[in-house]
Amino acid sequence: MKVKIYDTTLRDGTQGEDISLSVEDKLRITQKLDELGIHYIEGGWPGSNPKDVNYFREVKKLRLSFAKIVAFGSTSRKGVAPEKDINIRSLLEAGTEVITIFGKSWDIHPLTAMDISLEENLELIYRSIFFLKSQVPEVIYDAEHFFDGFKGNKDYAMATIKAAEEAGADCIVLCDTNGGTLPFELVEIIREVKGSIGVPLGIHVHNDSNLAVANTILAVKEGVVHIQGTINGYGERCGNADLCSVIPNLKLKMGVECLSDEHLRRLKEVSRFVSELANLPHNKHQPYVGDSAFAHKGGVHVSAIRKSPFTYEHIKPELVGNRQRILISDLSGESNVLAKAQEFNIKLNKGDKTTKKILKELKELENRGYQFEGAEGSFELLIKKSLGLHKKFFDLLGFRVIVEKRGDESPAFSEATIMVKVDGKIEHTAALGNGPVNALDNALRKALEKFYPELKEVRLIDYKVRVLSDQEGTGASTRVLIESCDGKANWSTVGVSENIIQASWQALLDSIDYKLLKEEEKGVR
Repeated sequence: MKVKIYDTTLRDGTQGEDISLSVEDKLRITQKLDELGIHYIEGGWPGSNPKDVNYFREVKKLRLSFAKIVAFGSTSRKGVAPEKDINIRSLLEAGTEVITIFGKSWDIHPLTAMDISLEENLELIYRSIFFLKSQVPEVIYDAEHFFDGFKGNKDYAMATIKAAEEAGADCIVLCDTNGGTLPFELVEIIREVKGSIGVPLGIHVHNDSNLAVANTILAVKEGVVHIQGTINGYGERCGNADLCSVIPNLKLKMGVECLSDEHLRRLKEVSRFVSELANLPHNKHQPYVGDSAFAHKGGVHVSAIRKSPFTYEHIKPELVGNRQRILISDLSGESNVLAKAQEFNIKLNKGDKTTKKILKELKELENRGYQFEGAEGSFELLIKKSLGLHKKFFDLLGFRVIVEKRGDESPAFSEATIMVKVDGKIEHTAALGNGPVNALDNALRKALEKFYPELKEVRLIDYKVRVLSDQEGTGASTRVLIESCDGKANWSTVGVSENIIQASWQALLDSIDYKLLKEEEKGVR
């Protein structure tokens, strides 16, 4: 069985709260979706805004290998012939080979929202599709609110899609626009529709009942061959069916031909790319493509997957471009520590004193508030210190941080001074920053770069603070997580203290140590 994947991230996905894409963003995503092997990319609604008009003009310049670009719009308006309707004309002016229009399937919409008769609505559907089909090779009809319409007035809902079929629609997409249809209802309705409609059927499901992926999968099981959804499930209200789950479920679990194996391996890459351009954090718990999708924390789990990954993984993560991860925490057993050491190319043996010592220290530190599952750089340093593989690159002689504010209106500024000793040489420097941690980071780098010029590559890209207890007020312990990068790799480090500056210092120190240790191992110095 073959199905076609129709992506509506650039149109329906952008209707989600907090999502806005520029024309350039949409063009870059279009290229990525084509590289993923998507069959249809719905670019937008050219009659609704200038941005989408620009998109359809610019997208013609892209060299696409797989995808057909689709312009989206509505049926013509009451009392206006399709050939004279502004929205219909704008669809044709977009210059795409495929046009999708939607019409009303639920009788309450024509009667209340559109103020037209049920018969007039049928005429709008028929005439709009008939005209468009005479102008472009492929016309897809989205039967908006079809499932609610079917439950409310089955005969009328069926009449709307029969009008679309008679007008020449190439595919009729049944839409659960409000996202409230339950799986057993959806299956029963599709079975009835299939008995009356000869045109290929599609499915478009929203996620308001958290059933969009399940309903889409069941629709395919019932013979639907056209799947609509968005990357990461972005969309209005609770979102659309998430193609990042739909596609691997179809291909890997059901054997449905939709993307090639090679394309499927790019799924996580595309998922992250879209979230980055949407300026949204990538959902680490997202099935298949999230960072946590194949992450293992419990000692029993880790012990099992080291023998066979299938004990706790439903697919090979590499099939969707993901990877297995072992997490380190106070729930860890020896298996976690051994697996993590193996990732770092460090040889540890089960049951030996060093492994037990590392595990004991890990649990003690986690009890004090450290968290190593988000600070693997610090955990690698912990192991290497236990094995005597860590070199001390400098000694701290002292630092001071001053925060000053002059007057109510002026911003506060920070200054840090630091004194370090490297190979017997003392370096005393000062630096400004937009906050005390930034100033301390600048001063430390300034002091060390003379001795270790490779530190000029390092920059701090994320800084997170968490208060560990609300019982002590401003005197509570604080955990600081820092993410650093050097243009080639990213690493995270952690510090914990009642003093936020001290916690930050610990995390900064580990960050610098990690970089210098890696350079030492590569034989840079």
